[in-house]
Amino acid sequence: MPKMKTNSGAKKRFALTGTGKIKRKHAFKRHILTKKTKKQKRNLTHITLVSSADQRNVKLLLGMK
Repeated sequence: MPKMKTNSGAKKRFALTGTGKIKRKHAFKRHILTKKTKKQKRNLTHITLVSSADQRNVKLLLGMK
């Protein structure tokens, strides 16, 4: 049986924490930033965790299951 391939886009977008949770960046921080408030842009800067509903799909893309 051949080896599992990880999804190239997913391995660039997600990272694992030490405890096995999956980190991700926020969307909407790339362009058209002039109409967004400072508070909005500041809050989009922080890294967050993938929700529990999406964790299974992300792990499949990363070849962890």
